[in-house]
Amino acid sequence: MLHDVIEQIRLNNVFLITAHIRLDGDALGSELALYNILRSLGKKAVIYNQDRTPENYRFLPGSDTIVSTIENPDQYDAVFILDCSELERVGEKAEEIAGMKRLINIDHHISNDGFCHFSYIDPAASSTGELLYRLAEAMPVELTKEAATNLYTAILTDSGGFRYNSTSKDTLIAAGNLVGCGAEPRWISEQIYENNPLVKVRLLVKVLDTLRFDLEGRVGSMVVFQQTLDSLGATHEHTENFVDIPREIQGVDVAIFYSEMGEKFFKLSLRSKDRINVERVAKAFGGGGHMNAAACRIEGDFPDVHQRVLNAVRSVL
Repeated sequence: MLHDVIEQIRLNNVFLITAHIRLDGDALGSELALYNILRSLGKKAVIYNQDRTPENYRFLPGSDTIVSTIENPDQYDAVFILDCSELERVGEKAEEIAGMKRLINIDHHISNDGFCHFSYIDPAASSTGELLYRLAEAMPVELTKEAATNLYTAILTDSGGFRYNSTSKDTLIAAGNLVGCGAEPRWISEQIYENNPLVKVRLLVKVLDTLRFDLEGRVGSMVVFQQTLDSLGATHEHTENFVDIPREIQGVDVAIFYSEMGEKFFKLSLRSKDRINVERVAKAFGGGGHMNAAACRIEGDFPDVHQRVLNAVRSVL
């Protein structure tokens, strides 16, 4: 409950903030906004992430303060785990974090079963950023331009640019109010969507060669293999939003992007249109997410993995 989270902020003074591996705009924007909020209340806070901040999010205010190690874990009164439906999503430090004093989870994934001591979970929200906006409103806290920029980024990216079903009246009101607090929509969008390194464009050219259609054209998919990344000097962060390309094609209801993470091991990003529930597909393979955006990991050769996923997708079409 939101009240419980607010009470924990009031009762404690030193906080660790973290989010999931493979950082995205919602995770980073939410972490940095919460950092801004806690600091404005006179609290101490540290943001820890296992993965480095992707290049196109380094414009976010405060991103240079994020650390990659946890020093003296006993110093923290509580840990905020953001945008995670399960503790393992934070990465290698999950076990260490599990042993810390108080775990507080703020999340919007439908697959979240409440794994922390205190939780504020709303699967109907567009983003974790929207939940943190509600937190700021309820406390109440006056949002600085920096906090507004971080929250707007979180909401913008996880709502698919305000295109997904999770975009509600409240989502748009929150975004509008954040603009009123100093967030600049044009500048933020340019930093995220119109500032791609050349290597990402060259990678996209290669990946587009893998585009295929299945189930009478209703499923569009692409794949990136590690060999392709290595040949260009690219990384997995350069594939962000590639899954949206098949989704934008007329007649495609489900888009899948496969990323080879190791030998016979793939990460899948799934997107869908209308009321087609790809979270059910991801859940069948131990993953999760939202109705129109989900992810999972599967072991196996690519042809076998692809066929297994198509069988699962067939059941939701």
